[in-house]
Amino acid sequence: MKTLQFGLYDAFTDNAFGGSQAAIVSDAAWIDSDTMQKIACELGFPATCFINDYSNNSITVRFHSTEKEYPMCGHGTICLMTRMIEMGVLKWQGRERIDVQLCVGSATSAVEICKREDGRAIVMLDIKPPKFENDAPDTKILAKLIGINTDDYDNNLPIETAYGDFIHLVVPISGLDAMRSITPDFSGLKQFCLGNSIDTVAVFCRETIQSDYDIHVRDFCPAVGVAESAAAGTTNAALTSYLIRHNLVPEGSGEQLIILAEQGLEINRPSSIRSAVTMNDGTVYRLQVGGVATKILDGKLYLPISDH
Repeated sequence: MKTLQFGLYDAFTDNAFGGSQAAIVSDAAWIDSDTMQKIACELGFPATCFINDYSNNSITVRFHSTEKEYPMCGHGTICLMTRMIEMGVLKWQGRERIDVQLCVGSATSAVEICKREDGRAIVMLDIKPPKFENDAPDTKILAKLIGINTDDYDNNLPIETAYGDFIHLVVPISGLDAMRSITPDFSGLKQFCLGNSIDTVAVFCRETIQSDYDIHVRDFCPAVGVAESAAAGTTNAALTSYLIRHNLVPEGSGEQLIILAEQGLEINRPSSIRSAVTMNDGTVYRLQVGGVATKILDGKLYLPISDH
């Protein structure tokens, strides 16, 4: 029997019981992929991060949902960095840059950590802007699956697919009344996503509950193991790129734009997601997304040692 430490964190929230959950498992290099998937299913959180190695400001990790291994995970990365700081593994001097090595596809993500005025760590993840295709599905079928009326769409904006680390179907709707009326057919939505190679259906509106926020978001992810995500970094990076693409934010050369998204309110897990964009000659030069994470518990995993 081998004992492993893990911590549970809520990402994109200053408070417990908000945001999106991720478990962080330490010293996991010896665990095979099948066992990692079993652990992720046993814990049952939207993401479980397995730390394989760390040295010289570079960390090698794997992310699993209850359904499959992720190519990367925004909210899991925020929880991961917060965990490393709190465990003293990462010697934080107030601002650090960490390279996160992803085992799937050997991808690398740059993470910047800075100190907030209250001393808490803000973790910002560099994300490559997605590519978009205007290949919208049948809007009547989609409306039925989401649980809205066809006149709830924002007809001034197109439904588009964002292709990045994940594939998001971006669905703009008219406002908060439509957002609150959503009653998804999760089983049908899962089959729709699998049939169209979509990871999440990102529904948003520009009307917000909090006056200093820019968009209100609901993200449906049954195809990757989460009915509705309380907070998602990659989704909000895609939505920020969509806003820029359709000239819904001020543009400027060399200046940083900040987009604040509220998410998770309908499922009682309020979240705050911050996207930072540096523009250069009207195009996105750098796209970051992030926030803070809050620890909920520490625990131990008891695993049998393989004979192989």
